[in-house]
Amino acid sequence: MAETYVLQPDYARFEDLLTPSEIAMRNRVRSFVQDRIQPRIADCWESGTFPFDIVPGLAALGVLDELPPVIAGLVAFELERADAGVRSLVSVHGHLAQAAIRLFGTPDQQARYLHRMARGEILGAFSLTEPLHGSDPSGLEVTARPVPGGFRLDGHKRWATNATHAGVTVVWARLVGGTDPDGAKGPRAIRGFLVDAGTPGFRPMAIHRKLSFRVSASSEIMFEGCFVPESNALPGAVGLGSALKCLNEARFGIVWGVAGAAQACFEEALEYSKSREQFGRPIGAFQLTQGKLAAMYGEVTQSMLLALHLGRLKERGALHHTDVSLGKMVNVRHALNVARTARTVLGAVGILDSAVSLRHAANLESELTYEGTDEVHQLVLGRKLTGLDAFRGE
Repeated sequence: MAETYVLQPDYARFEDLLTPSEIAMRNRVRSFVQDRIQPRIADCWESGTFPFDIVPGLAALGVLDELPPVIAGLVAFELERADAGVRSLVSVHGHLAQAAIRLFGTPDQQARYLHRMARGEILGAFSLTEPLHGSDPSGLEVTARPVPGGFRLDGHKRWATNATHAGVTVVWARLVGGTDPDGAKGPRAIRGFLVDAGTPGFRPMAIHRKLSFRVSASSEIMFEGCFVPESNALPGAVGLGSALKCLNEARFGIVWGVAGAAQACFEEALEYSKSREQFGRPIGAFQLTQGKLAAMYGEVTQSMLLALHLGRLKERGALHHTDVSLGKMVNVRHALNVARTARTVLGAVGILDSAVSLRHAANLESELTYEGTDEVHQLVLGRKLTGLDAFRGE
């Protein structure tokens, strides 16, 4: 099986819906992925490591800087065709960490970090989830206590992508002992802070032995009397809504990324079905295989068109967070169906790391859960459709 993508004809004429500049950027990223990432991604998966030497190349492409919505989506699509861990590094760096600084930081903070992050000189990480607080981050327990000159952070975070290699980590903590009118109980008590690498009391650790997202640099963080100066508090990051606004940016990237994973699986299955012979003819000539290919093609096409529609809405400033929930829920489900079906077309070959579909399927199991579980996005949409809140029964 080839180590690079076998691109199939654009049957749905998706490219007709893109501008020349969008196609040009997509093609540059695709070439980079094919040349620099795809040939080695199976080894990275096997070793559970991220190829950090590609970061300068990603920066040179411009994908570590703020991009127009559809171009950002196409970048996510191409990166995840290789592996979700590659897309996740860029997404956390840009859609979460940079977005938090851009949306909630001071001009000085933006000048200190954003240019260096765009050039790939430092990576960004984002830390909201805790061991006991995932889908409901309103109960987070990492504390930020005012002390002379700044704040002292204490507690335990988990699943902070990039944190072991990041130059700056956006950390969300509960303000205690201060003058916040809501005290430690109100949602406005949750605040955002910028923690620089090497800060005493800040201890990120890699999470090992994963069965999914093995290429991603997943981390947990211990805060032990970690002093953060006042100049590193994000003044606009007040309340849980600020963190969720950043997460919505990242979810938009997932909508596109999982469509890229689905496309890679479909292409692999289609190519294999035309070359693998059984009972005297290619398996692609059998009705059951053609039925699988047709179903996969339909789900890939639907995912790409939905992602593009959301991108155009975002360009117009008309994208609502419930639209992103719809895209994330639907496209992850489609991608999982495609990846699992593609593996059945490949047969036993599909369990080897020279194939991509089972690796994508494993990654998609994480994507079904992270940045809003499938169940949470169902309830977000249910609330929109009925006007009734199933989260807290209100």
